[in-house]
Amino acid sequence: MNHALLSLNMDTDTLRWFQLAADGMTLTEVAGIHAASQPGVSRALSRLEAEVGTPLLQKNGRVLRVTHAGSVFKRHVDGLLHRLDDGLAAVNELVDPETGTVTVAFQTTLGTWLVPGHIGQFRQQHPRVQFRLVHSDDAQGSSLVAGGRIDLEFTARRPRNPAVHWERLFAQPLALAVPAQHGAAVRSQISLSEVADSDFVMLGPSWTLRGLTDELCRQAGFAPRVAFEADDLSVVRGLVAAGLGVAVVPRAGLDESAERPGGERLIRLTDPGASRDVGLAWSTERHMLPSAELFRKHVVTMSGTAPPTGG
Repeated sequence: MNHALLSLNMDTDTLRWFQLAADGMTLTEVAGIHAASQPGVSRALSRLEAEVGTPLLQKNGRVLRVTHAGSVFKRHVDGLLHRLDDGLAAVNELVDPETGTVTVAFQTTLGTWLVPGHIGQFRQQHPRVQFRLVHSDDAQGSSLVAGGRIDLEFTARRPRNPAVHWERLFAQPLALAVPAQHGAAVRSQISLSEVADSDFVMLGPSWTLRGLTDELCRQAGFAPRVAFEADDLSVVRGLVAAGLGVAVVPRAGLDESAERPGGERLIRLTDPGASRDVGLAWSTERHMLPSAELFRKHVVTMSGTAPPTGG
Protein backbone atom coordinates (compact mmCIF):
# COMPACT_ATOMS: atom_id res chain seq x y z
CA MET A 1 0.00 0.00 0.00
CA ASN A 2 1.27 3.47 -0.89
CA HIS A 3 0.79 5.31 2.44
CA ALA A 4 1.83 8.67 0.98
CA LEU A 5 -0.87 8.39 -1.65
CA LEU A 6 -3.31 7.17 0.99
CA SER A 7 -2.81 10.26 3.12
CA LEU A 8 -3.36 12.52 0.12
CA ASN A 9 -6.62 10.81 -0.84
CA MET A 10 -8.20 11.14 2.62
CA ASP A 11 -9.94 14.51 2.93
CA THR A 12 -10.71 15.88 6.37
CA ASP A 13 -14.48 15.95 5.77
CA THR A 14 -14.53 12.18 5.28
CA LEU A 15 -12.46 11.65 8.42
CA ARG A 16 -14.83 13.85 10.41
CA TRP A 17 -17.82 11.93 9.03
CA PHE A 18 -16.15 8.70 10.08
CA GLN A 19 -15.59 10.14 13.58
CA LEU A 20 -19.25 10.97 14.03
CA ALA A 21 -20.49 7.66 12.60
CA ALA A 22 -18.10 5.77 14.87
CA ASP A 23 -19.49 7.76 17.84
CA GLY A 24 -23.00 6.49 17.08
CA MET A 25 -24.55 9.07 14.76
CA THR A 26 -26.60 7.87 11.80
CA LEU A 27 -25.47 8.84 8.32
CA THR A 28 -28.54 11.06 8.02
CA GLU A 29 -27.51 12.94 11.17
CA VAL A 30 -23.92 13.26 9.94
CA ALA A 31 -25.12 14.60 6.60
CA GLY A 32 -27.38 17.11 8.32
CA ILE A 33 -24.60 18.50 10.50
CA HIS A 34 -22.22 18.93 7.55
CA ALA A 35 -24.84 20.07 5.00
CA ALA A 36 -24.01 17.09 2.78
CA SER A 37 -26.17 14.43 1.15
CA GLN A 38 -26.62 11.10 2.91
CA PRO A 39 -25.60 9.11 -0.20
CA GLY A 40 -22.52 11.32 -0.53
CA VAL A 41 -21.50 10.58 3.05
CA SER A 42 -22.07 6.86 2.50
CA ARG A 43 -19.95 6.82 -0.66
CA ALA A 44 -17.16 8.76 1.01
CA LEU A 45 -17.04 6.31 3.93
CA SER A 46 -16.95 3.39 1.49
CA ARG A 47 -13.99 4.99 -0.31
CA LEU A 48 -12.27 5.48 3.03
CA GLU A 49 -12.68 1.80 3.88
CA ALA A 50 -11.31 0.86 0.46
CA GLU A 51 -8.27 3.09 1.02
CA VAL A 52 -7.63 1.68 4.49
CA GLY A 53 -8.14 -1.84 3.17
CA THR A 54 -10.63 -3.17 5.72
CA PRO A 55 -14.19 -2.47 6.94
CA LEU A 56 -14.31 0.29 9.56
CA LEU A 57 -18.07 0.34 10.15
CA GLN A 58 -20.66 -2.41 9.95
CA LYS A 59 -24.42 -2.16 9.81
CA ASN A 60 -26.35 -3.42 12.83
CA GLY A 61 -30.05 -2.94 12.20
CA ARG A 62 -30.59 0.75 11.43
CA VAL A 63 -27.31 1.93 12.93
CA LEU A 64 -23.62 1.55 12.17
CA ARG A 65 -21.24 -0.04 14.64
CA VAL A 66 -17.51 0.52 14.59
CA THR A 67 -15.42 -2.60 13.86
CA HIS A 68 -12.30 -3.49 15.83
CA ALA A 69 -10.17 -2.09 13.01
CA GLY A 70 -12.35 1.01 12.94
CA SER A 71 -11.89 1.51 16.68
CA VAL A 72 -8.10 1.34 16.33
CA PHE A 73 -8.17 3.66 13.31
CA LYS A 74 -10.45 6.16 15.07
CA ARG A 75 -8.00 6.77 17.90
CA HIS A 76 -5.45 7.99 15.36
CA VAL A 77 -8.06 9.98 13.42
CA ASP A 78 -9.11 11.72 16.63
CA GLY A 79 -5.53 12.70 17.38
CA LEU A 80 -4.88 13.86 13.82
CA LEU A 81 -7.98 16.07 13.62
CA HIS A 82 -7.50 17.43 17.12
CA ARG A 83 -4.02 18.60 16.19
CA LEU A 84 -5.21 20.00 12.85
CA ASP A 85 -8.09 21.94 14.43
CA ASP A 86 -5.90 23.22 17.24
CA GLY A 87 -3.25 24.31 14.77
CA LEU A 88 -5.69 26.21 12.59
CA ALA A 89 -7.35 27.88 15.56
CA ALA A 90 -4.02 28.66 17.23
CA VAL A 91 -2.85 30.50 14.12
CA ASN A 92 -5.99 32.63 14.17
CA GLU A 93 -5.73 33.35 17.88
CA LEU A 94 -2.05 34.28 17.73
CA VAL A 95 -3.15 37.60 16.32
CA ASP A 96 -5.57 38.27 19.19
CA PRO A 97 -7.06 35.69 21.62
CA GLU A 98 -10.07 37.99 22.01
CA THR A 99 -11.03 37.38 18.38
CA GLY A 100 -11.22 33.59 18.60
CA THR A 101 -14.26 31.44 17.84
CA VAL A 102 -15.81 29.12 20.43
CA THR A 103 -17.83 26.16 19.16
CA VAL A 104 -20.62 25.33 21.60
CA ALA A 105 -23.06 22.43 21.44
CA PHE A 106 -26.21 22.26 23.52
CA GLN A 107 -29.36 20.26 24.02
CA THR A 108 -32.33 21.99 22.45
CA THR A 109 -34.06 22.19 25.85
CA LEU A 110 -31.22 24.46 27.03
CA GLY A 111 -30.95 26.55 23.87
CA THR A 112 -33.75 29.03 24.55
CA TRP A 113 -32.44 30.40 27.84
CA LEU A 114 -29.24 28.98 29.36
CA VAL A 115 -26.90 29.22 26.38
CA PRO A 116 -28.06 32.69 25.22
CA GLY A 117 -27.82 33.93 28.81
CA HIS A 118 -24.22 32.81 29.26
CA ILE A 119 -23.11 34.05 25.85
CA GLY A 120 -24.80 37.41 26.44
CA GLN A 121 -23.03 37.87 29.75
CA PHE A 122 -19.68 36.73 28.34
CA ARG A 123 -19.87 39.03 25.31
CA GLN A 124 -20.24 42.03 27.59
CA GLN A 125 -16.63 41.45 28.69
CA HIS A 126 -15.30 39.86 25.47
CA PRO A 127 -17.31 41.45 22.64
CA ARG A 128 -15.04 40.27 19.81
CA VAL A 129 -15.13 36.56 20.62
CA GLN A 130 -17.36 34.76 18.14
CA PHE A 131 -19.51 31.67 18.70
CA ARG A 132 -20.52 28.78 16.48
CA LEU A 133 -23.59 27.00 17.84
CA VAL A 134 -24.49 23.34 17.24
CA HIS A 135 -27.58 21.47 18.42
CA SER A 136 -26.92 18.12 20.06
CA ASP A 137 -29.48 15.34 20.23
CA ASP A 138 -31.02 15.16 23.72
CA ALA A 139 -31.27 11.37 23.33
CA GLN A 140 -27.78 10.85 21.95
CA GLY A 141 -25.50 8.87 24.23
CA SER A 142 -22.11 10.24 23.24
CA SER A 143 -20.85 13.79 23.67
CA LEU A 144 -19.98 15.85 20.60
CA VAL A 145 -16.85 17.20 22.28
CA ALA A 146 -15.24 13.77 21.91
CA GLY A 147 -14.96 14.27 18.16
CA GLY A 148 -12.80 17.36 18.50
CA ARG A 149 -15.03 19.73 16.50
CA ILE A 150 -16.82 21.04 19.58
CA ASP A 151 -15.12 22.98 22.37
CA LEU A 152 -17.85 22.84 25.00
CA GLU A 153 -21.26 21.22 25.35
CA PHE A 154 -24.12 22.18 27.65
CA THR A 155 -25.91 18.95 28.47
CA ALA A 156 -27.98 17.17 31.10
CA ARG A 157 -26.45 13.86 29.98
CA ARG A 158 -23.37 12.52 31.71
CA PRO A 159 -21.15 11.37 28.82
CA ARG A 160 -19.97 7.77 29.07
CA ASN A 161 -16.72 8.50 27.24
CA PRO A 162 -13.84 8.62 29.77
CA ALA A 163 -12.07 11.17 27.56
CA VAL A 164 -14.90 13.68 28.21
CA HIS A 165 -15.05 15.67 31.44
CA TRP A 166 -18.52 16.68 32.60
CA GLU A 167 -18.88 19.32 35.33
CA ARG A 168 -22.18 19.84 37.09
CA LEU A 169 -23.43 23.42 36.92
CA PHE A 170 -26.78 23.31 38.73
CA ALA A 171 -29.93 21.28 39.34
CA GLN A 172 -32.78 22.17 36.98
CA PRO A 173 -36.20 21.57 38.57
CA LEU A 174 -38.77 19.44 36.79
CA ALA A 175 -42.42 20.35 36.50
CA LEU A 176 -45.66 18.63 35.61
CA ALA A 177 -47.12 20.04 32.39
CA VAL A 178 -50.91 19.84 32.36
CA PRO A 179 -53.56 21.18 29.95
CA ALA A 180 -55.04 24.54 30.88
CA GLN A 181 -58.39 22.86 31.53
CA HIS A 182 -56.92 20.21 33.87
CA GLY A 183 -58.32 20.15 37.39
CA ALA A 184 -54.88 20.79 38.88
CA ALA A 185 -54.01 23.66 36.53
CA VAL A 186 -54.66 26.30 39.21
CA ARG A 187 -52.24 24.72 41.67
CA SER A 188 -48.67 25.86 42.31
CA GLN A 189 -47.29 22.43 43.30
CA ILE A 190 -48.24 18.78 43.00
CA SER A 191 -46.90 15.27 43.55
CA LEU A 192 -46.88 12.61 40.85
CA SER A 193 -48.96 10.23 42.96
CA GLU A 194 -51.87 12.66 42.54
CA VAL A 195 -51.89 12.13 38.76
CA ALA A 196 -51.21 8.38 38.79
CA ASP A 197 -54.47 7.71 36.91
CA SER A 198 -53.75 10.27 34.17
CA ASP A 199 -52.57 9.60 30.64
CA PHE A 200 -48.91 10.55 30.20
CA VAL A 201 -47.18 11.98 27.18
CA MET A 202 -43.62 10.66 27.17
CA LEU A 203 -40.33 11.05 25.37
CA GLY A 204 -38.76 8.00 23.72
CA PRO A 205 -36.98 5.34 25.82
CA SER A 206 -33.51 6.54 24.77
CA TRP A 207 -33.98 9.92 26.44
CA THR A 208 -32.41 10.50 29.86
CA LEU A 209 -35.49 12.50 30.87
CA ARG A 210 -37.71 9.50 30.04
CA GLY A 211 -35.70 7.28 32.37
CA LEU A 212 -35.88 9.90 35.11
CA THR A 213 -39.65 10.24 34.66
CA ASP A 214 -40.15 6.47 34.87
CA GLU A 215 -38.06 6.35 38.05
CA LEU A 216 -39.94 9.24 39.68
CA CYS A 217 -43.25 7.52 38.91
CA ARG A 218 -41.94 4.23 40.30
CA GLN A 219 -40.93 5.97 43.52
CA ALA A 220 -44.43 7.48 43.63
CA GLY A 221 -45.88 3.97 43.52
CA PHE A 222 -47.15 3.57 39.97
CA ALA A 223 -46.18 2.88 36.38
CA PRO A 224 -47.30 5.72 34.07
CA ARG A 225 -49.94 4.94 31.45
CA VAL A 226 -48.28 6.15 28.24
CA ALA A 227 -50.85 7.55 25.84
CA PHE A 228 -48.41 9.22 23.42
CA GLU A 229 -44.68 8.96 22.86
CA ALA A 230 -42.57 11.49 20.93
CA ASP A 231 -38.91 12.26 20.27
CA ASP A 232 -39.16 16.02 20.61
CA LEU A 233 -39.93 17.86 23.82
CA SER A 234 -41.82 20.62 22.00
CA VAL A 235 -44.12 17.96 20.53
CA VAL A 236 -44.66 16.51 24.00
CA ARG A 237 -45.68 19.91 25.31
CA GLY A 238 -47.89 20.51 22.29
CA LEU A 239 -49.75 17.26 22.95
CA VAL A 240 -50.23 18.28 26.57
CA ALA A 241 -51.54 21.70 25.51
CA ALA A 242 -54.03 19.90 23.25
CA GLY A 243 -55.45 18.10 26.29
CA LEU A 244 -54.03 14.66 25.45
CA GLY A 245 -52.23 13.96 28.71
CA VAL A 246 -49.75 15.25 31.27
CA ALA A 247 -45.94 15.18 31.10
CA VAL A 248 -42.87 15.68 33.24
CA VAL A 249 -40.75 18.41 31.65
CA PRO A 250 -37.78 20.57 32.63
CA ARG A 251 -38.57 24.18 33.29
CA ALA A 252 -36.97 26.34 30.61
CA GLY A 253 -35.51 28.57 33.34
CA LEU A 254 -35.54 28.62 37.10
CA ASP A 255 -37.82 31.65 36.97
CA GLU A 256 -40.15 30.41 34.24
CA SER A 257 -43.76 31.37 34.63
CA ALA A 258 -46.20 28.60 35.42
CA GLU A 259 -48.27 29.49 32.38
CA ARG A 260 -47.07 28.93 28.83
CA PRO A 261 -48.36 30.59 25.65
CA GLY A 262 -48.99 27.15 24.15
CA GLY A 263 -51.86 26.49 26.53
CA GLU A 264 -50.29 24.11 29.05
CA ARG A 265 -49.46 25.02 32.63
CA LEU A 266 -46.39 24.00 34.58
CA ILE A 267 -46.81 22.91 38.17
CA ARG A 268 -43.82 22.47 40.47
CA LEU A 269 -43.26 18.82 41.43
CA THR A 270 -42.77 18.13 45.12
CA ASP A 271 -41.44 14.58 44.62
CA PRO A 272 -37.90 14.03 45.99
CA GLY A 273 -35.41 13.99 43.14
CA ALA A 274 -37.66 15.93 40.75
CA SER A 275 -34.77 17.73 39.07
CA ARG A 276 -32.01 16.99 36.61
CA ASP A 277 -28.37 18.00 36.77
CA VAL A 278 -27.20 20.28 33.97
CA GLY A 279 -23.49 20.36 33.25
CA LEU A 280 -20.74 21.48 30.90
CA ALA A 281 -18.65 18.93 28.98
CA TRP A 282 -15.26 19.24 27.32
CA SER A 283 -12.55 16.92 26.02
CA THR A 284 -9.71 15.95 28.34
CA GLU A 285 -7.56 14.93 25.36
CA ARG A 286 -7.56 18.25 23.57
CA HIS A 287 -5.84 21.45 24.68
CA MET A 288 -8.50 24.14 24.90
CA LEU A 289 -7.70 27.30 22.99
CA PRO A 290 -7.68 30.68 24.78
CA SER A 291 -11.12 31.96 23.76
CA ALA A 292 -12.80 28.65 24.63
CA GLU A 293 -10.96 28.51 27.94
CA LEU A 294 -12.15 32.04 28.74
CA PHE A 295 -15.75 31.00 28.10
CA ARG A 296 -15.36 27.75 30.06
CA LYS A 297 -14.08 29.64 33.09
CA HIS A 298 -16.94 32.12 32.78
CA VAL A 299 -19.58 29.36 32.75
CA VAL A 300 -18.04 27.41 35.63
CA THR A 301 -17.62 30.57 37.71
CA MET A 302 -21.22 31.58 37.10
CA SER A 303 -22.50 28.13 38.10
CA GLY A 304 -22.41 29.21 41.75
CA THR A 305 -25.07 31.83 41.04
CA ALA A 306 -28.56 31.58 39.57
CA PRO A 307 -28.31 30.44 35.91
CA PRO A 308 -28.93 33.26 33.44
CA THR A 309 -32.37 33.51 31.93
CA GLY A 310 -31.36 35.17 28.69
CA GLY A 311 -34.43 37.37 28.97
